[in-house]
Amino acid sequence: MNNPKPQEWRAEDLSQGYIADYKPLNFVDGEGVRNSLYVSGCPFHCEGCYNEATWNFRFGVPYTPELEERIMADMALSYVQGLTLLGGEPFLNTGTVLPLVKRIKSELPSKDIWSWTGYTWDELMLETPDKLELLANIDILVDGRFDLSKKNLLLQFRGSSNQRIIDVQKSLKAGKVVIWEKLNDGKQVVEQFHKEKLI
Repeated sequence: MNNPKPQEWRAEDLSQGYIADYKPLNFVDGEGVRNSLYVSGCPFHCEGCYNEATWNFRFGVPYTPELEERIMADMALSYVQGLTLLGGEPFLNTGTVLPLVKRIKSELPSKDIWSWTGYTWDELMLETPDKLELLANIDILVDGRFDLSKKNLLLQFRGSSNQRIIDVQKSLKAGKVVIWEKLNDGKQVVEQFHKEKLI
């Protein structure tokens, strides 16, 4: 696992404008029906990463205007709740994802944006302007490196217990991390079930 210094990794130096995959209409990458864009390139290199192929910034295919139009058409479907950015590292592909996210916010303001990142919230606060602009246009952020020693299959929408599901807009307003109010980890569900059985 690599730990960058503030502003050490820059999208303009690393990103090749490639994506690993685009998966429309799925239910696993956040709340509701979502369209998921997997960008290519991630230097965090977390042990146990489920998607090591995306570490390469030239893995997959180039992001194109044609794909963007397809994403926008899929996003416009009434039953789609939002877009999810994964990878790879979205915050090191701002040249690709930031224009898309801003377009969605402008043309489809009722849709929400989720993103995963290897950066922690505190690290992002010290990062480059493009990363901060992307963050400002996101609704929900799952932050932090995957830590194999803290892996927990009962966690909601994340792989290890150090990662958090953050309400970005509330956090920016509060000046501190505000956890997503719908957080409902499997452990809590199991504990509640056992508690009710005992009663």
